[in-house]
Amino acid sequence: MPDFDSFVVLAEMRTGSNFLESNLNALDGVTCHGEAFNPHFIGSPKDAPILGVDRAVRDAAPLDLLARLRAAPGLHGFRYFSDHDPRLFAPLMEAPRIAKIVLTRNPAESYVSHRIAAATGQWKLTDARHARAERVPFDATGFERHLERLRQAQLRIMGALQRGGQSAFYIDYDDLQDLAVLNGLAAWLGVPARLEGLDRSLKKQNPESLAEKVENFDEMRAALARIDRFDLGRTPNFEPRRGPMVPSYIAPAQSGLLCLPLKSGPEAALRGWLEALDGAPLRQDFTQKTLRTWQGAHPGHRSFAVLRHPVARLHAAFCDRILDRGAGGFHEIRETLRRRYDLPIASEAAGPDPDPAHHRAAFAAFVGFVKANLAGQTAVRVDAAWASQRMLLQGIAEFECPDAILREDELAQALPRLAAHAGREAPPWTNASDPHEDALVAIYDADIEAAVRAVHARDYARFGFADWRPLRS
Repeated sequence: MPDFDSFVVLAEMRTGSNFLESNLNALDGVTCHGEAFNPHFIGSPKDAPILGVDRAVRDAAPLDLLARLRAAPGLHGFRYFSDHDPRLFAPLMEAPRIAKIVLTRNPAESYVSHRIAAATGQWKLTDARHARAERVPFDATGFERHLERLRQAQLRIMGALQRGGQSAFYIDYDDLQDLAVLNGLAAWLGVPARLEGLDRSLKKQNPESLAEKVENFDEMRAALARIDRFDLGRTPNFEPRRGPMVPSYIAPAQSGLLCLPLKSGPEAALRGWLEALDGAPLRQDFTQKTLRTWQGAHPGHRSFAVLRHPVARLHAAFCDRILDRGAGGFHEIRETLRRRYDLPIASEAAGPDPDPAHHRAAFAAFVGFVKANLAGQTAVRVDAAWASQRMLLQGIAEFECPDAILREDELAQALPRLAAHAGREAPPWTNASDPHEDALVAIYDADIEAAVRAVHARDYARFGFADWRPLRS
């Protein structure tokens, strides 16, 4: 008895899926119904119903067709591409008894093959005498879009399989000519039938080399050489994902503004400004339910978050959470940093060391700790106080996508616009929102900048931060 009740070939155009389908259909008891969920036809351009379901019925209730495929005698399946009915993807990937066959092909080959098929109008070949050939130009920008689309589709498939604890049968275009591989696929599907030979009803299109099929082959080679095939330029990211942190949101007493603070940013100054806006205590300690109520009561509301330069933000985290001996300090983490990570501060020290050299050494040690912490190399939690602003914003966006992402050094111009939208006169804003700026000025240099860049490289890249400059400069 088969291990699966259905199967899906997860592929893209020009990857050999027609040839794979014809060989699957040659197995006794196996039926592949083409592109069953292509939004422009059902099964094939002939638009013939599948198991009594026509295109109109399928479009109205796609899961009903999926259920019929799973319940039909034998083993039924179909081909599914990334641009097919998106309603199918989640239920398809979440069903462990639907076998996943992932078909891939060299992206350069599939790109050129697609361009030739589009130019000749020949998408399938059954008689070599009718083959149409044409040399096509290679477009580097178009290929990079093609490559990124394939990459995203494969990442989506892999992520769904991982989250569901499933595995797939991966097969490459070149493997389709290997009879043993196709019979291995049959064994994996759990069907007893085996192929005696490959189905040859479909003929390979454009078997020539890429050099013979591409007009500007030298340009193509140069363009491909520039592509970071192994993603070497990618900055590894081991930071944990953050939640939306709804209880940290603050709003003025009456006006329809909502501040989404990022820890170690200018939160205290923003709280003062929002209080002054309405001249009354803030609305705070929201839950998701009370925030939805607030949003419903404030039509036209605007939400905003404020970015702080990574150097100033890490320095603020160090001063407020590690050096502060008061209620806001992380006393246990401080002691761990002193004992385990050689943070050069005295056990009873409070606030920045008055000696800039000592303060600089302590801050540099903290920056080194944060780098290891974000890389998952310490036993200490990754706190929002020094987590990347990119990750904090991603967490916030799970519940509330901010209308505006402002920058601390532009608040004097940006906040009056928000106040005007709320129908209020803007309270004054000074560039004194960082109480630790003077201590940072005393120790800042190119080495500090480089160390922080190494920690928060993604924030620098995503938000375009230049080297730090004092707000009051």
